[in-house]
Amino acid sequence: MQNNPMPHKERTLTKANIDNLLREYAASVEEVGASIQGLKGLALLESLKREKVKVGPYPHVTLFEAANRIMTDLVIYNGVKWLLDHDVFPFDSYTVEFGNEDKNGFDLKATSDNASLIGEAFNVAPSFFQGKKASMLKKLRKDRVNADYRIIMVNHDAVADGYSPIVKPSEYYVFVNVNTASAVVVPNTSLQRTSLTGRRLTRTLAL
Repeated sequence: MQNNPMPHKERTLTKANIDNLLREYAASVEEVGASIQGLKGLALLESLKREKVKVGPYPHVTLFEAANRIMTDLVIYNGVKWLLDHDVFPFDSYTVEFGNEDKNGFDLKATSDNASLIGEAFNVAPSFFQGKKASMLKKLRKDRVNADYRIIMVNHDAVADGYSPIVKPSEYYVFVNVNTASAVVVPNTSLQRTSLTGRRLTRTLAL
């Protein structure tokens, strides 16, 4: 794991702190990308892949690497906020990992008196979704891991509208729109019914 030069303040996300943490994180990335203004061609490509970004939550990595980490962090922040706001799962808090951290075994963990949850989060282009999904499912499905809920949290535009994954019992997908801070949970049996409409994620009341 590489050092995170500007550590996130908190790894336990709750209803009480999630709004402020998300607001602060969003503000911290506002200047990311300023270093490539005016560049094009080879100079642009070299800057993206070689030069440190120098600002934001990951100033000591390249813009290419920073973008990957930041977009996944935003999936986590917005996805967890949505789960907490809508009481989707029976947990009051979620312990998360950001960037390249790997201290808890999973990107997301939650526990209560009667249930437990593990999860992996990522942000990918559609062309990389199936490969990444397969890798994460293998990790979540290991026999030695006990959990009542196993979730994959991913950006909503990694899949087509109406995407319906094959899941095993206790498995859920959380498709997160980081622009609208909304999400869809699939499958939604016994959960509040949700739908994906026109590339925007829309929460629909259960019938």
